[in-house]
Amino acid sequence: MSESLLANLASMKGIDPHYTDAWGKQTQASPEVVSRILNAMGCDTSPERLESEVADALKEHWLSSLAPVILAYHEESLQLEVKLPIEFVAETLSYEIETESGEILTGTFCPVDGELLAVEHLNEVEFQAYSVTLPVTLALGYHDLRIFDPHVEDALGISRIIIAPRACYTPANVAAGKRLWGVSVQLYGLRSEANWGIGDFSDLKQLLGQIKQQGGDFVGLNPIHSLYPMMPDNASPYSPSSRQWLNIIYIDVSQVPEFKLSEAAQDLFNSAVFQDKLKYARIVDDVDYQLVHELKLSALKLSYEAFKGTLKKNGARAKAFKQFIKDKGDALMQQAVFDALHEDLIKQDSHAWGWPAWPQALQDYHSSAVQDWREQHPDEVQFWAYLQWLADEQLTQAHTHAKTLDMEIGIYRDLAVGVASGGCEIWANKQDYCVQATVGAPPDVLGPLGQNWGLPPLDPSRLVEHGFAAYIKLLQANMKACGALRIDHVMALLRLWWVPEGESAAQGVYVYYPVELMLAILALESQRNQCLIIGEDLGTVPDGMGELLENAGVYSYRVFCFETAEDGGYISPAHYPAQAMATVVTHDMPTLRGYWHCDDLTLGKTLGLYPTQELVDQLMADRHSAKQQILNSLFGHQAISDRISNCVDFVGMDRELSFGIQQHLAHARSLLLSLQLEDFLEMDKPVNVPGTSDEYPNWRRKLTCNLDDIFNQDHIQTLCRNISLARSIAAE
Repeated sequence: MSESLLANLASMKGIDPHYTDAWGKQTQASPEVVSRILNAMGCDTSPERLESEVADALKEHWLSSLAPVILAYHEESLQLEVKLPIEFVAETLSYEIETESGEILTGTFCPVDGELLAVEHLNEVEFQAYSVTLPVTLALGYHDLRIFDPHVEDALGISRIIIAPRACYTPANVAAGKRLWGVSVQLYGLRSEANWGIGDFSDLKQLLGQIKQQGGDFVGLNPIHSLYPMMPDNASPYSPSSRQWLNIIYIDVSQVPEFKLSEAAQDLFNSAVFQDKLKYARIVDDVDYQLVHELKLSALKLSYEAFKGTLKKNGARAKAFKQFIKDKGDALMQQAVFDALHEDLIKQDSHAWGWPAWPQALQDYHSSAVQDWREQHPDEVQFWAYLQWLADEQLTQAHTHAKTLDMEIGIYRDLAVGVASGGCEIWANKQDYCVQATVGAPPDVLGPLGQNWGLPPLDPSRLVEHGFAAYIKLLQANMKACGALRIDHVMALLRLWWVPEGESAAQGVYVYYPVELMLAILALESQRNQCLIIGEDLGTVPDGMGELLENAGVYSYRVFCFETAEDGGYISPAHYPAQAMATVVTHDMPTLRGYWHCDDLTLGKTLGLYPTQELVDQLMADRHSAKQQILNSLFGHQAISDRISNCVDFVGMDRELSFGIQQHLAHARSLLLSLQLEDFLEMDKPVNVPGTSDEYPNWRRKLTCNLDDIFNQDHIQTLCRNISLARSIAAE
């Protein structure tokens, strides 16, 4: 009986213990894993409480007259499910809708005039659920609904109405068939004579102009979410402190007006010691995050001292900063207080890595101790708010520059799937997360041990209960100052692999999310922000998810190296879907040169990522076969010359083959094409090795060429011309 009750409760909470693994085998999570995930959601699964938990969940469903969120599509009828005790269903009820613009709409309805959906008996009371259509037309957006009975003082039900478009935004020229191309880059990896040892927003601005000049229409970035300024070596952009705010390390200090005006900052910058450190930061092959943070924060603190004088004069910049503080409200204060408090605590204790290691009284943003600290340290908090303002200002300038250049997309941002457990977003918003679990991926062919990303998941029940506020804020923040947004692991809109705290990735289970609502909100925010959406849909895509994404206007993510037919041959780029972004490789893969030379497999073996030599041998054999099939496809499409052998045993990766593959993919039917600057430069070292942390210097490797010199090279100019030509031919 307890297993049946556990299964019922799991089903109510969106947990499905059954799934098909990467080898096509039907697999089932153990009851212990299911129980621990339910515990993480706040459920008590002890034998003496389990039956009550199931009853409480059922009761909660029926005692809520309205769902917390009601979805209707634009210019379609507004239907709602009303659940009431039987004595209310024949009553004439009234409703009140407060629209997003503040207008109040009222009317009446009788539940029994609608369609009966279900009947349930709870504690000898019969409840009935009806589908009711309200005769109102609402604009796109978020509106608030209340229903009343004339004999009851309080509202019978309260709900958030979301009116959404059916599909996400696509620029008019792209919708008309224009095929675009651009480059993807790790922003930190850009080299220039001006930056301080790490790519910055001014480098981004320069790169946008260079790509436009070469015929491209966008620059794709790694996630630029805020990380941990007090722990610079925690550099993974996919394990951020908060996804609502920016990584302040990307500020170009030299372009900050207060830096230029501050005599103290200029003296520091021009000192011999500072210049020696700056020179070293620029020439090293991997970003020295500790040094870069030291240089930037020391200069920015002096710039801030100069800015405080500006605040007193209340000039244009002072007014802009004050407006930024007002507009961003408490969300900005969460980030600023976190960073300021972290700086203070880590000076006292180097092990204060995140809020779980802080004094207990300070482990929640909303605690009185934190608020007392904030009141006692206004200057420190304002400094970190100032840095977020500078980052926002410079990113916006880059975006404006792209628009001035008439780039179809311009900046293409990336949204990470989650946030780190010790960061600001969870510290200030614990009510939205399940901190006793983390997300990842089950074992598959390339990751036989599975992946545990260490990121606590959003609780789907609380997400709905709170009207998707956390999700909406997240999308709005990341659709700012860009023309496209990539959703990392877009399957998370449907389901996520949850792992109980402290367990291996194999000991997990899928938890499902309200995908229709999440896609509808994504479409609404996409249209409002005129931001095209790309969904990273690699790996095992659940049945029906591809169709849901396509219908919602989300662009698929097609990686050349994975696009094979059942016979092992490579799909012609001409047969790629139009609603997609094509790319050769990704940041989680080796570079094109590294892929061809199997450097990733050799490195993976060295790092112990593969449990057996047999698996390594199989992966090597599969790679050898894949490379031969790539050659077959290239020759079949006359994409490379006969100078290259048609037998893979005699073919190494050289410029002709590398550029031939990239130009071949440029003929893709897909409306978007993204190529990596690493492959323009024929680099071999990967940017990231999935499944590693300290074993490999992930998220540090710079480009091998200075930004000023990349597009001065004849062979790269020729490559860009050929790509542009191929894209124009594909569009015909």
